[in-house]
Amino acid sequence: MSYRAVTHDIEVIVTPSYLEEESSPDNGRWFWAYAVEIVNRSGGAVRLRSRYWRITDANGQVQEVRGEGVVGKQPLIGPGESFRYTSGCPLSTPEGIMVGQYFMVTEAGEAFAVDIPAFSLDSPSSGRRVLH
Repeated sequence: MSYRAVTHDIEVIVTPSYLEEESSPDNGRWFWAYAVEIVNRSGGAVRLRSRYWRITDANGQVQEVRGEGVVGKQPLIGPGESFRYTSGCPLSTPEGIMVGQYFMVTEAGEAFAVDIPAFSLDSPSSGRRVLH
C-alpha cells in the first residue's frame, strides 16, 4: 500500500514494508523499510534541504527526528523529475505511524515545507492500517 500527499506541486509517495528478517519480536524489535518517491510537478527546480519525522509507536511513545537532507543527500529535483530513496525505522512495538515534512528551497531562494503523508508501520500480525 502506498500513501500520497501533494504540497506546492511536490508529490510525496511512501510505500512502507515490514522486514521480517530485520525484526526480532521475541526481543521487542520490529523493523520496516519505507521507499519514498518525491515528484516535482512544479515549473522550477527545488532542493530538499532537511526533513522532520514524527514517529509514534503503538504505546503512544513519540520520537521526533530532524536532519539535513535524506540518506546523506540534499537532492536538486528539476521540473518533471523525481528523486527516490529507501530508509528504515525500528520500533519496540508491532505497529506505529510515521508522518513528517520535507523542507525545500526554490532556485530563487524561497523556502517552503512539503507534507509527507501519514503512513502505517504494521507487522503482518497487526490488523491496523492508516487509510488515505
